[in-house]
Amino acid sequence: MSNIYEQGLDPNPANYAPLSPLSFLRRSALAYPDKVAVIDEDRRYTYRELSERSHRLASALLRRGIGKGDTVAIMAPNVPAMIEAHFGVPMSGAVLNCLNIRLDAPTIAVCLAHGEAKLVLADHQFLPVIEAALALLDRPVPVAVIPGPSPVSRHDDYEALLAAGDASVELPALEDEWAPISLGYTSGTTGDPKGVVCHHRGAYLNALGNALEARLDAASVYLWTLPMFHCNGWCYIWAVTAVGGTHVCLRTVETAAIFRLIREHDVTHFCGAPVVLNMIARAEKPHGWRLDRPVDVLTGGAAPPSAIISAMEESGFRIKHLYGLTESFGPALVCAWHEEWTPLPLAERSRLAARQGVNFVTLEAVKVADPATGTECPADGATMGEIFLRGNTIMMGYLKNAEASARAFAQGWFHTGDLGVRHPDGYIEVKDRSKDIIISGGENISSLEIEEVLYRHPAIFEAAVVAAPDEKWGEHPCAFIDLKPGMTTSAAEIIAFCRSNMAHFKAPRTVVFGPLPKTATGKIQKYTLRQRAGAA
Repeated sequence: MSNIYEQGLDPNPANYAPLSPLSFLRRSALAYPDKVAVIDEDRRYTYRELSERSHRLASALLRRGIGKGDTVAIMAPNVPAMIEAHFGVPMSGAVLNCLNIRLDAPTIAVCLAHGEAKLVLADHQFLPVIEAALALLDRPVPVAVIPGPSPVSRHDDYEALLAAGDASVELPALEDEWAPISLGYTSGTTGDPKGVVCHHRGAYLNALGNALEARLDAASVYLWTLPMFHCNGWCYIWAVTAVGGTHVCLRTVETAAIFRLIREHDVTHFCGAPVVLNMIARAEKPHGWRLDRPVDVLTGGAAPPSAIISAMEESGFRIKHLYGLTESFGPALVCAWHEEWTPLPLAERSRLAARQGVNFVTLEAVKVADPATGTECPADGATMGEIFLRGNTIMMGYLKNAEASARAFAQGWFHTGDLGVRHPDGYIEVKDRSKDIIISGGENISSLEIEEVLYRHPAIFEAAVVAAPDEKWGEHPCAFIDLKPGMTTSAAEIIAFCRSNMAHFKAPRTVVFGPLPKTATGKIQKYTLRQRAGAA
């Protein structure tokens, strides 16, 4: 009797096709050609139009000699051209490099040089910084301007670029699902941005993982509060398109606009960092604000403090906590909810919701382990280790940085650099970035634990805690505080408040007031705060 593997049942065009999110647009344009795919204030694009515009972009790039393996950069807010670029650029075989809209010209120049961009698509709003960056390069890079109120004659026009393409031309077929689809530079919270190369297969799978966990479908209306450039919009550009949902663009994250668009378009979902949730929770609601059904909010990074969860729920929002990195295509873990948790008191629900949970169904595995040996930590909710990820939704590696890639993939797992514990029920909880743990007198202090207490203070709008040098203890917690408008308090009162709500040795010994520096994705730049704490 022969082995089944010996029967010549090999892959062939009938039973194998490379996985790519580009297939999502093909399907939705076929299934929902006249359905509104994109809303941008008064503009509407159907799925047929989105497909045609994306094809035109791909065709125009190929006619310019831009194709397989070339990099096309884009610097734009959450506008339709960003969605089109996520399909049109990879359709040509090129790699999409979304630029952080808060970066300065020298940093942008570094990204463009490192990624060897062949073309820059620049929104009119960011043309000055793009031009300043290009002036620093040793080679010319053409620019196509996404138009605004006034025409720009010194560069190509994005709409003219599309018009030069042919929506009916046959585009090159994807041969390898491991081919790069995007190049993204880490947001810089560590002060060391690197070029993260992601592939078609991972983008396809993570988009479907998002659609599954967020329960997206053709009736979903997704509001773009999350920057589209950040991890390719956490893959939600591809996820919303996969199900035939509607994208609602938002150029600037403002609470008034968020509330207005939610009402106007019956928004069902949006994403955002905890700082965005805090902004929405604290904002004055429109007169008569009420939602007929909850809006699902996906948040990542540090867990939202319980006070924010409560305020969001009272306003009609339902929060689900995710965890991920640029290197994992965005979300990788999810706090999969249990119905028996719903009737629990807020404090208990918040504690459970604060955990990052379990791996996406599209991620193979996650473990909490000793960073040096890879030995798994016991699931006791107390033993801290580094969080490791493994699966098809992990990056290809860091561009032109083999040493950093090797470190990241040591032991056959991706090292996140985040510290956490695994609870007895299997759920993982992130405790801190390895660099954010404060070691005072030999004791480990979690900055997140202190921040959770600080957010309970009625005068505090935002808070972040880092280590400050201490002659006696080595380090001590330093709290940076931004107060709510019209509120006042003192450093002594803040310290006393913390001491009354936690072990005294964990309480901040230094308090600094003022706005907190952030990345374009709303993450607080703790490396900047560490520098300030060291100089204080």
